[in-house]
Order: sequence, then structure tokens, then C-alpha cells
Amino acid sequence: ATAFSPTVTSFVQPQPVPNPQDFVLWSFFNAMFCNPFCLGFIALVFSVKSRDRKIAHDSAAAGTYGRTAKHLNIAALSLGIVVTTICIVVLVMYYNSLRVGS
Repeated sequence: ATAFSPTVTSFVQPQPVPNPQDFVLWSFFNAMFCNPFCLGFIALVFSVKSRDRKIAHDSAAAGTYGRTAKHLNIAALSLGIVVTTICIVVLVMYYNSLRVGS
């Protein structure tokens, strides 16, 4: 006679791989509206590279390109804000000097 024993099956759950960000929308915004020294466009290029690497399941390269895009976006947005603020201040000062002079 053959004895049947219960079969025990165990599953190993793989650790989830973090999904690197690609910052495409932020890069697109910077390319259209805050593009000093073409930093927004360069950030958009790195964002697209990051998305391509993510689709190819290369998380390490996608993370590297994503971080580069993030840093370029920060630089582009900061420079864009500073330049816009300086332009507004100069225009207000110019307008005030025209009003006082006449």
C-alpha cells in the first residue's frame, strides 16, 4: 500500500523593484516655459532616455537618467524664476523712472 502525504508548496515573493521616475512632464514644462541655456530641452532629452530605459527594464540606467533630468529641471526652473523676477523688477524700475521724469 502506498501512503499519500500532503504536498507543501512554498512561494518566494520577489522584492518589488523601485520604479525610477523620469520627470517627463516637468521637463516638457521647462522646455516650453523655462528654458534658460536650453536646460529644459536637455532635461527633456534625459527624461525620454530614462523612460526608454524603464521600458527596456534597465532600472539602473533609468534611475541615472532620471536623476540627471531632475537636477537639470531644478536648475532650469531656478534660473527661469530668477531671470523672470529680474525682468519684472527692471521693468517696474523703468516704468517708475518714466513716470517720475514726465
